[in-house]
Amino acid sequence: MELQLLNTDITKVECDAIVNAANKMLFEGGGVCGAIFEKAGREDLRKACDAIGGCKTGYAVITPGFKLKAKYIIHAVGPIYRDESSGKFLSMAYYNSLKVASDAGITSIAFPSISTGIYGFPKKPAAKLAFKAINDFFKDYPQSPIKKVIICLLGDTYDIFVKEFSNLKNEG
Repeated sequence: MELQLLNTDITKVECDAIVNAANKMLFEGGGVCGAIFEKAGREDLRKACDAIGGCKTGYAVITPGFKLKAKYIIHAVGPIYRDESSGKFLSMAYYNSLKVASDAGITSIAFPSISTGIYGFPKKPAAKLAFKAINDFFKDYPQSPIKKVIICLLGDTYDIFVKEFSNLKNEG
């Protein structure tokens, strides 16, 4: 599995699926979620999400990508940060997104930084949890069809994730 970190807008990435940092009701939000709804086509995506009816924190569901380059959107519900115990649900959101993608036969997937925007998860621990969840998934599912994982980040979030990724490579 290839892992890339890109300083770019997730809606512009060419891959099979992009992950939306979603809320439990799968409503259009701000930030990454708002950008995905805008580029995919608000009405079509809203109808698809309404048909699903919601998703629990730590889990993920899939819809078509509509007008996006990506064929699918995986809606992952990360936690609102309260304390360190929120990390379990953040890890689950990454892991379960990969599980949904793998089950759908997806070979390439792009993630944003889940929960680090309005949900307030601190970026450094979020980066560590994201990398660990991705690593754990591929240990558990070595035969997954997913061959490429891209993490799309902007601004200081990109810098923090790159530093944490470098630290992990140096440790391991």
